[in-house]
Formats: sequence, C-alpha cells, structure tokens
Amino acid sequence: MTMSPVPVPPAPIDFGPEEDASPYRPGACNIGPAEIARRRRSGVAALAAAGLLAVALVAVDAPPSARWLVAFPLAGGAVGLLQARFRFCAGYGLAGLRNFGPLGAQERVADGAARRADRVRALLIFFAAAAIGLAGAAAFVLLSA
Repeated sequence: MTMSPVPVPPAPIDFGPEEDASPYRPGACNIGPAEIARRRRSGVAALAAAGLLAVALVAVDAPPSARWLVAFPLAGGAVGLLQARFRFCAGYGLAGLRNFGPLGAQERVADGAARRADRVRALLIFFAAAAIGLAGAAAFVLLSA
C-alpha cells in the first residue's frame, strides 16, 4: 500500500502592491472618530449658545439690528456639525493637515493636488455655515419682530 503525500496548500496569489489603506480622501475626509466627535460637540454647544442668546435678546426686547448677532453662534454650530457630518475639518483643510489618530496627532498632507482639494472643501464648508447662520438669523429677526 502506497501513501499519498501530504497536500501542500497553494501559494497565495500576489496581486501587486496594496492600495493605501488610509481613510484619508482628498477633499472628502481628513479626520477620524475622535476629531469627528469633537466637531459634533462643538457644533451642539454653539447651537445651544445661539438658543440662549436668542432667548436673552427676546427677553431684553433687543432691537432687530441686535438680534442679527445670533448669526455668529448659528454659523459656528453649523461649521461644527457640517465638519462632523462630512468627516472633514475645514481648519485642517486650509492648513494642509489631517488626523485619524488621537486628538492633537495631526500630520501634514504632502501631495499638492490633495491640499488644493482640501482647501476647496474647507471653503465650501465655511460658506455653507455662513449661509446657514445668516438664514437662521434672518428667520429669527423676522419671527421675533
């Protein structure tokens, strides 16, 4: 009786170098979970401040021109929440940074095209937040008059 040799598993197939496993995507995602949570907290805090400011302005019967001040914390809240939603820090985008580790562990984005894409996304976030702040303040001024 002859014994068959022990089967040898085939060698793994080499598909070439692996793609970059980094979650960083230029102009789309430059922060990880810790930074996202920080942006969400700051957005909610700024919206709470906007609410308190609105209540205070109505309580003291502030003139409509003073009620426009609510646009600032509204825009700040929008910046924070938009950054959390898009997983993209606008400040990092302007500075050419990214962070997927613990808070404060930023690293530079080396590629020039990636930095340009990040700057465009950052400016879009700032413009959208300003529009949200102004629209919210306009509604507040009109509804509280």
